[in-house]
Amino acid sequence: MAEFSNQDDDPRKSERPSSLRSFRHRNYRLFYPFGIVSNIGTWVQRVAQDWLVLQLTHSGTALGLVTALQFLPVIFFSLHGGALADRVDKRLVLIITNIGGGLSALTLGLLVVTNNVQVWHVYALALSLGLFASIDAPVRQSFAVELVGREDLPNAVSLNSASFNGARLIGPAISGLMINALGTGPSFIVNGISFIGVVFALMAIRTKDLYRKPKLSKRDQSVREGFRYVRSHPDLLAVIWMIGIMSICGLNFQITMALMAKNQFGRGAGAFGLLGSCVAIGSLSGALVSARLGRKRSPSFVVKGGLVFGVVTFIAALMPTYVTFAMMLPLCGFSAIVTLIAASSIIQTGSTPEVHGRLMGIYMLVYLGGTPIGSPLIGWIGEVAGPRWSLLFGGGVTALAALLIGGLNSRRLARSARTGGTPDDELDWQDHGLGNGV
Repeated sequence: MAEFSNQDDDPRKSERPSSLRSFRHRNYRLFYPFGIVSNIGTWVQRVAQDWLVLQLTHSGTALGLVTALQFLPVIFFSLHGGALADRVDKRLVLIITNIGGGLSALTLGLLVVTNNVQVWHVYALALSLGLFASIDAPVRQSFAVELVGREDLPNAVSLNSASFNGARLIGPAISGLMINALGTGPSFIVNGISFIGVVFALMAIRTKDLYRKPKLSKRDQSVREGFRYVRSHPDLLAVIWMIGIMSICGLNFQITMALMAKNQFGRGAGAFGLLGSCVAIGSLSGALVSARLGRKRSPSFVVKGGLVFGVVTFIAALMPTYVTFAMMLPLCGFSAIVTLIAASSIIQTGSTPEVHGRLMGIYMLVYLGGTPIGSPLIGWIGEVAGPRWSLLFGGGVTALAALLIGGLNSRRLARSARTGGTPDDELDWQDHGLGNGV
């Protein structure tokens, strides 16, 4: 199998533009297009699921409940999914999670097209899909380094984000057309089928070309050791704190945009959808720009990105009209995705391969797990004080947190910026007694 050091001497590195260099790896070229199809299917189902719940219940509370059920497993299982990634074959885990996710989507689709669906079916299958996704997410994130190696990992993370955000633009439109023409059932079936391609790609991957490291002994594979590793690296801890605060306070666009569109500007569902597209345009642009940044990102970059995102969000809250508010949203999406991509890259490249899975489990916990924590708070502020205050609060707290994190870690962050955000983790890993069996 390939080793991480091999790619530094790879003569093919300059054959492609820097923004596409991950495609020189055969396994990544195989996996990427099927990932795009799966991402589109995910957004197709997400829109159809919300619409189906409203059709069945006519209740906003029910809509919030199904969303909470789908995200709830992240809080309980993402850490264990990350630990699993460090313990067993990631490719095998991904095959199982994609089969499970596909069966969940297909089951719901068949219930709908046969007119047997009830709202509790939607709840149960949303929870099932969320369970598989909570394990899949940290494993898939940590699997990227095995596809392309550490040198090309930041580029792969950016391209993966571009895939996700491109699907975010395409998927809802496809789902809307399908719902109008055929109802919600086919949308779930399409998503179920999209998992088949991912399973095929995973089975066709050449394991001898994967960039793998030997596994740790069992005593070194616990979730606790992952937290211990983060605590022993303040640079990584600063990144985790920044993303956690962004997630809880700032990354609640679906709620804040809905409040601004309906309550502040008196617009309808179409105008709300347009605001979502504005954010997605900025996110996609940010992902494409990030693909060319390479290893220029550092923990300091993440903290500064959090500050910029907080300030831009705060300014957006002050925009007087719907049009000016919409014009600010691409900047919000751009600054958010550039910061998130940098953070994800640093968590993986700033650590030893043996802990990638557990660190991505911690990262996904604070990133996705912040949604069910922050959403009720942001919604309550918008309802009590007004929509603008929900944005002012989210942007203001995020910006202040960035200043505080940057101030408390100024020397360490400045040093990491000079070294490219890659501390000598191999030495630290051994010093903490976690390197046995490597």
